[in-house]
Amino acid sequence: MDLSKLAWRKSSRSNESGDNCIEIAGIAGAVAIRDSKDPDGPKLVIGHGDFWRFAAALKKL
Repeated sequence: MDLSKLAWRKSSRSNESGDNCIEIAGIAGAVAIRDSKDPDGPKLVIGHGDFWRFAAALKKL
């Protein structure tokens, strides 16, 4: 799957230095996730439901 042309968005909680930040991009039926410090590195693609469960779990940390 070619993810190079996606419109990636950085987390609104990202600080100026970009530490510990992810970027997400919507694709048909899923969400792509990457490390903002390594945009050419590996990406994770998960379904919408799994993404929202993942985000909810992170909010509890």
